[in-house]
Amino acid sequence: MSIPIAQLADDAIALLRQLIETQSFSREEAGTADLLEAFLRRHGIAPRRAGNNVWAVSQNWDETKPTLLLNSHHDTVKPGPSWTYPPLVATLEGDRLTGLGSNDAGASAVSLLAVFRHFYDQPTAFNLICAITAEEEVSGASGVRSILPELGKIDLGIVGEPTGMHAAVAEKGLLVLDGVARGRTGHAARNEGDNALYKALDDIAWLRSYQFPRVSELLGPVKLTVTQISAGTQHNVVPDECRYVVDVRPTECYSNEEILATIRAHVQAEITARSMHLQSSGLPLGHPLVRKAVAMGKTTYGSPTLSDQALMRFPTLKLGPGDSARSHAPDEYILLSEIRAGIADYIALLTGFEF
Repeated sequence: MSIPIAQLADDAIALLRQLIETQSFSREEAGTADLLEAFLRRHGIAPRRAGNNVWAVSQNWDETKPTLLLNSHHDTVKPGPSWTYPPLVATLEGDRLTGLGSNDAGASAVSLLAVFRHFYDQPTAFNLICAITAEEEVSGASGVRSILPELGKIDLGIVGEPTGMHAAVAEKGLLVLDGVARGRTGHAARNEGDNALYKALDDIAWLRSYQFPRVSELLGPVKLTVTQISAGTQHNVVPDECRYVVDVRPTECYSNEEILATIRAHVQAEITARSMHLQSSGLPLGHPLVRKAVAMGKTTYGSPTLSDQALMRFPTLKLGPGDSARSHAPDEYILLSEIRAGIADYIALLTGFEF
């Protein structure tokens, strides 16, 4: 039986107010996971849970159909001292709901749950999974990455983040590199030693000037930024070791492995990646979901911010109510009208959709 969209939105807003008032800092999301489980049960849907990740599958599952994942997160960053509202209180003033996690990404999470409820027992050309997951803000090992193997083969994902309900069809990844340049100590007053700091400076000069040849139409060039450097023990000793850190923002034109190999081939330092799993992601402009979004009047763009898309090795689109500029900001808020419109747009996007 179809549930009116107005009712789905009312239920979503009520859930969001509960989520705001339940502390859910990254790695401390048990309370909001409990709320999500209870919400699904209350509406006749059997939830599944691993750690603080909660998900459910559509009623009419058919192994012959492709699978679409609806995903957002329920963890939050910790509030800063500049808040003028109590961050763990859902303060409603007219259309405006203020509270920690309201915009990033509570509004997307509850909206996607509403969409899942709408399609839960309806005939569709695809199977549907809705997963509201943990540790997104820290790219944690116990977040969505930990449950993807349990979800099975996924053909397409919609990742709920505040995009103003426009279609973020590409997203930069993240690669953090530690460089160690090695030399030999000597007395600074004599022509002795092999200065590791100078070797690091040569590397940094190359990193500062190098441009990867392939440039993304949506995300621009791969960005390399040296952000930290450390060397030396005292003023009169040539340093035998210099450490530096490189922040790399990959685009869909290169894998993290390609970028790492290129850098290693051009610098003197030993380069180690802290992790390789935060890849750039995207969806071709010719994909049926993108074409439908554009037909609905949605703008396509490349997103500079990182999300759980980076952990997914299948096509994804980032789309959700709210404004990214409000994320991690004092007095974060969402408009109730944004949630209502977002739910309606998600439903319109998926109604009649075929891969």
